[in-house]
Formats: sequence, C-alpha cells, structure tokens
Amino acid sequence: MTVKHLPNTATVTEIVACVREHGHVVIDQLAPTETMDRIQAELQPYFDSTAYGHLPELGFNTQRTGSLIARSPAVHELIMEKTYLGAAKELLSHANSMQLALTEVNSLSPGAQAQFLHQDEVLYDNFPFPADYEIFLNSLWALTDSTEAMGATRVVPGSHTAGAGAIYSHEDSIPVEMSRGSVLLFSSKLYHGGGENRSNQIRRMIDIGFSVGWVRQVENQYLSCPIEIARTLPEELQKVMGYESTGGYGFIGDRKNAFSVLQQENKS
Repeated sequence: MTVKHLPNTATVTEIVACVREHGHVVIDQLAPTETMDRIQAELQPYFDSTAYGHLPELGFNTQRTGSLIARSPAVHELIMEKTYLGAAKELLSHANSMQLALTEVNSLSPGAQAQFLHQDEVLYDNFPFPADYEIFLNSLWALTDSTEAMGATRVVPGSHTAGAGAIYSHEDSIPVEMSRGSVLLFSSKLYHGGGENRSNQIRRMIDIGFSVGWVRQVENQYLSCPIEIARTLPEELQKVMGYESTGGYGFIGDRKNAFSVLQQENKS
C-alpha cells in the first residue's frame, strides 16, 4: 500500500486515470518555490490573526484561513494551473458545470492531534450519492514540506470504492509526504484525515476544493471575495468561482446570466 505520485510533467489523462483507480494522486512540485514564497508572504498577516478551531473536527491546534481569492493573488495561479485544473474539470465532467467550492489554508501547529478518517462527501448533508457520482474533488497544496512527523494527511488508498460508513483504523492509513509545491488531488469518497503533528514545525496546506455546479459552495465565493475584486479577475477564474450561470442554476433577476452581468459592470 503506497501513496501514488506522478511527476509535474504528467498529463491530464494520466492524473485522471490515477485518481479514478486509486482515489488520489500526488503531483510532485507542480508549483515553483517562488509562487509558494509569494503565497506565504501574502497570507502571513492573516495566519497571524486566524483563530484556532473551536470543535474537535476542526482541530484545537489547527488554524483554517479562508477567503484566499481576495487575500492572495498568487493563489490564483495554483487554481488556474492548466494541467491541474484540466484534471479537476475532467473528474467532474459528468455535471454540466464545475465550480470552486473551498479555499483555505490548514495550519497544523505542534501538538495538533490526528483527525478522524472521513470522506469529504459528508459535507453535503450525508446524502447517499451513487458510488459512481463524484460530487466534490479536493486538493491540498504543500505550502510547507509535509512529513509524517509534521502531521501529513493520511489516506486509505483505494477506499473511495468502499462506500459510506466504512470503518478504518489509523493503521489502515498511510501518510502523504510531499515536498513544498506539490499537490495531493483526491476524491471526496476517499477516506483520509490530518495526521498528528509531533514536530516543532507548523505544517501548512492550501486546501482548494471543487464541486459540481449544482450544489452549494462550502465557502461562499461571492461573499468571501468582494465584488470589486471579483470584477478585476481573469474571466476563466470568474467562471470557476461560479459566476457563470449554467442550465437552471445561478441566474440573476429576469433570467440574466450572472457572468454577463459581471462583465457589463466591468464595461460601465
């Protein structure tokens, strides 16, 4: 039982195949050090002021810093990385649209306890989605190196086929050790959980989640990113954030397309 890794030269096809077969994949050093340095610098003031979790599932020694679109322009580069975003779109292509569902940095301080093993699918009211329907796709970018001693996320490879309610022990899982700039992409059906930080270092991971376009976002992108900032973003990022109306979802007023309204404001 091993963590599956691919080089940063991997294709969309290779990444998608690995996630579908194993429930996860690490793409090694997909983001350059310079990008991670800028993200660290842009977000440091917010790290300094973010409260620690107030519930066991949030981690009493864990900080969760959100609103990354508004707070870190360099994070935009991670989200829009061509191969990574292409794989996310393909893995959620069974829906008419895909949207950004979550942006936050998870910072595990020394002494942080291990998280329970869970599926991210539970975010959606524990609804019993079909085994072959992916509702949410998560990813963790290593803002710092991530080692087992630092509390690396633990996964149960292949558990995305087990279904809801499966029981796994800590011994069933393995740590996903990654170097800075690498990203773990994984199914919302995969059993996983944060590890115990036994080191004297903070482990920071940038959590970027995507969902199909017809469910509510985990993090409300329209409020977490002020409209004044949203109007300045590249069109493709605006669409990924959920501003493009699709099918019967996301219209404004008299069936107006939200993206068109946003663009009209830009031109006025």
